[in-house]
Amino acid sequence: MEIIDLTEKHKNIYFCCLEDWSDDIKEAGNHKELWFNEMKDKGLRVKLAVEDEKVCGMIQYVPVEYSELGGKDLYFIKCIWVHGHKQGIGNQQRKGMGSALLAAAEDDIRSMNQKGVAAWGISFPFWMKASWFKKYGYKKVDKNGMAVLMWKPFEDDAIPPQWIKEKKRPQKEKGKVIVSSFVNGWCPVQNTTHERAKRATKEFGDKVEFREIKTSIPNVFCEWGISDALFVDGKEVRTGPPPSYEKIRKIIAKSVKRIK
Repeated sequence: MEIIDLTEKHKNIYFCCLEDWSDDIKEAGNHKELWFNEMKDKGLRVKLAVEDEKVCGMIQYVPVEYSELGGKDLYFIKCIWVHGHKQGIGNQQRKGMGSALLAAAEDDIRSMNQKGVAAWGISFPFWMKASWFKKYGYKKVDKNGMAVLMWKPFEDDAIPPQWIKEKKRPQKEKGKVIVSSFVNGWCPVQNTTHERAKRATKEFGDKVEFREIKTSIPNVFCEWGISDALFVDGKEVRTGPPPSYEKIRKIIAKSVKRIK
């Protein structure tokens, strides 16, 4: 197993987060590719874990000013993922790839003279567990719902980051249903929800308006304090795991029936 930087050869598998076998990911559109092209000259870094010419894991990290955090002289790990499904290349976890990816990213971030690194994890025992980062010297500094913010300072004068939290939500409007989709682009799972909602909206004609809020633009994100989310008439729709097209359509249909 070796850790490499993202190459042209591996971009397509990176854009689908190693899940080229997934029908759900195929619904995600090209948002991840657009986000990558937007961010590649702004400090985005991507490393891959490769074994027997198969890409088995990935880590992507960005300067803190292009993240969901308030902070300075830090990088933020958006995602670290080692393929854990039976489909495709099979489960590649518990082989040390995650540890190797994290160590390589930290070395890279140190080489850029950054004062520390932040990451996020879930407080419950599934994807990207916050407790996993604790094993590598990360400490909890903030929490936003289930999302726990972890960090590891490299310098004594490093300042802990904080989540930029929700500032406002879309509001219900009279005479039509408003579907508001906040999309950053970095995560195909969230992008799938966005595309399903956009497609479902079209079924209702002029009764429903779809609004896309592109939160990869820092000032747009800071205006709302929301990165990826879906709202129907101001009510948030749970997006993890991504709701099916049928479920989103049903939620919209209920709101359409209430139009007066």
